[in-house]
Amino acid sequence: MKRAVTPGTFDPITFGHLDVITRAAQLMDEVIVAVAASAGKNPLFTLEERAELAREATAHLSNVRVEPFSGLLVDFARANEAQVLVKGLRAITDFEYEFQQAALNYELAHELETVFIMSPPQYMYLSSSIVRELSSFGSPVDQFVPPHVAEALARKFAK
Repeated sequence: MKRAVTPGTFDPITFGHLDVITRAAQLMDEVIVAVAASAGKNPLFTLEERAELAREATAHLSNVRVEPFSGLLVDFARANEAQVLVKGLRAITDFEYEFQQAALNYELAHELETVFIMSPPQYMYLSSSIVRELSSFGSPVDQFVPPHVAEALARKFAK
């Protein structure tokens, strides 16, 4: 069985993330969406809120499960007996960072292979930070995130 981990902060999960997760689910027997604690990024949503938003967004994918984690990604992957890390790439700026991470992860865990999935053109500009910023100004974000995520953002920024 080929098990993959698709990691991220998912603050919040977007249609770009869902595109990568869906495509990974078509390639792998099982995909674990690993929601990173990422305290250093000062996320808008708590770890459990981000995991729950991701669970609802991926509920239609029978071979996908969502797990929050903290610590090293390679340790999480090993603990979950994953063989593959799946990462999305949007632009050349993503490539440099992800290339560095893939090289480091390989050094730490030779048994893990990193696979990159290129974003289609309609998601190449999309990021969680852009969605958060738009939402903070009251702009609709329905074309970027699932309805339950747009509602959660509206609630966060209404406070």
